[in-house]
Amino acid sequence: MMDPVLLSVMANRLDGIVREMTNTLLRAARSAVISSARDFSCCLVTGDDQLLAPAEGLPVHIFGCHIQTANMRRYHAGDIRRGDAYLDNDPYGGNTHPADHTFMVPIFFEGEHLFTSVAKCHMADIGNSIPSSYFVLARDVYHEGALVFPGVRIQRDFKNIEDIVRMCRARIRVPDQWYGDYLAGLGSARVAERRLEEFCAKYGVATVKNFMAEWFDYSERRMVENIRRMPRAKLVNKGRSDPLEGILPGGLELTVKIEIDPDVAMIHVDLSDNPPCVDVGLNTSLGAATSAVVGAIFNALDKDLPRNAGSFRRLTFKYAEESVVAAPRFPHSCSMGTTNVSERLVNITQSAFAQLGDGHGLSEGGTGLGAGMAVISGKDHRRGDAPFVNRMMLSTNGGPASPVADGWVNYAIPVIAGLMYRDSVEVDELKHPIRVNSLEIVPDSSGAGRHRGAPAQQIELAATGNPVTAVISCDGQHAPPRGVVGGHDGTAGKTWLLGENGDAARLPNVVQVALQKGQALRGRDSSGGGYGNPLDRGLDRVLHDVLEGWESREKARDVYGVVFTGEIEDETLAVDIAATEARRAELRA
Repeated sequence: MMDPVLLSVMANRLDGIVREMTNTLLRAARSAVISSARDFSCCLVTGDDQLLAPAEGLPVHIFGCHIQTANMRRYHAGDIRRGDAYLDNDPYGGNTHPADHTFMVPIFFEGEHLFTSVAKCHMADIGNSIPSSYFVLARDVYHEGALVFPGVRIQRDFKNIEDIVRMCRARIRVPDQWYGDYLAGLGSARVAERRLEEFCAKYGVATVKNFMAEWFDYSERRMVENIRRMPRAKLVNKGRSDPLEGILPGGLELTVKIEIDPDVAMIHVDLSDNPPCVDVGLNTSLGAATSAVVGAIFNALDKDLPRNAGSFRRLTFKYAEESVVAAPRFPHSCSMGTTNVSERLVNITQSAFAQLGDGHGLSEGGTGLGAGMAVISGKDHRRGDAPFVNRMMLSTNGGPASPVADGWVNYAIPVIAGLMYRDSVEVDELKHPIRVNSLEIVPDSSGAGRHRGAPAQQIELAATGNPVTAVISCDGQHAPPRGVVGGHDGTAGKTWLLGENGDAARLPNVVQVALQKGQALRGRDSSGGGYGNPLDRGLDRVLHDVLEGWESREKARDVYGVVFTGEIEDETLAVDIAATEARRAELRA
């Protein structure tokens, strides 16, 4: 066996390479969705298509990259060489959804294909028939309109194949912005190529191969230890997506079945009991749906478990042959593959583990790409009516509570789990003709619990010149995120259009609206569910929440059973211990 110190050093070196890829892409990209919101992921895959090092990649992006590299090798069997690069965004071939352009560079050392570096970026525009890389109402891939590249070679001998670039420039609304992001994705993957060649030269091919085998075996052993500490159980959990008016009036009922077998240290996941494909963009690809479930399973395990092909050996999956979940059939659209249904799958899976009892699982996190995460487009009056398209990331949903912590305020959506950045308000206002009038936490919106969910956020934004088209693809505006183990539910989201006189008209959860000067969009995201009985919450935590303005004194008294003396304004607010004990006893009774 390899020396454990060397094993750790080499594993961390690979993570360092992925972080350098990430930093390169973040700093070099042109669009705000990549350079500001960080909607991208980088990872390393072995030459024989095993996920090796994802570092801080978004959970929804990572599982499936190995399927894409396998397709690349299959499509170009016998004709892959150093200096090549490939583009893949095919949701039927392992990718998440067409908006995620995946750049793959095969990395050779001493003539052998040892690694493939992968940079997956959510592009602001991909040629859709509407100005958005998300299209909930797409009847099929033709209506969706995205340019799809199934493992297409885009470089040979380190030079662009210009035919591909011209195709994209001819169909994408913001060609220069896209090309800047294209170069950033390629540059990120090429950085890994240089670093991995240095890595192999330092340690030698034999040691590198030995390391990869040992690292996968170590990761599997860690996974085995985790599963063997869990009780034997069969878990079934269901959830429902938001309805689509006139199309899916009842939404989609989704089911995840999990069998934990500690004797053989395996977790079996059955996703076959889900609806057949639908004629809208809600179908989820194999990569996206499996990523969502895998990410949620790891949420319920030790936080430092390696996420790679070794630990994945202890997971098995069963799928339907043609289904909304993980089994789309061409030409059904997967435009929303990384969001609406995938978000629900994360929540359903991680909350299923709470059925094992207190100390297991998580509550449900807030879901939905609300007004603060809309795709906006139009003509910028400040730049000679130049066209613009961008997916914003200005507000976020509230995170789920866990057995040990409150939900994260910077959660965003379940498939991201806090790993993206929130846009800078000032940068978005500089890049696009909008003004953010307000962005705030919504008091009393958290799902109460021993650990509470994170509160909802609310944003109001307006156009400053020409009309701005906003495409809102939101889930999470009907059923609120659920609490577990006695925790309370969070609150659902809402969207309004504000007229010039300030009147607010409620909008559907999925809508495309042309925002005129003088009008504004107001969007309230959903909050996280709570974990455990609110009457068991620490008094100091309730006091802190009231002082911060996240919870009101009324909610503290009525839900948490905490009574205060004094006032916030003169800094005399304090817990009345005797009155609190009496109030909690009353509520428990």
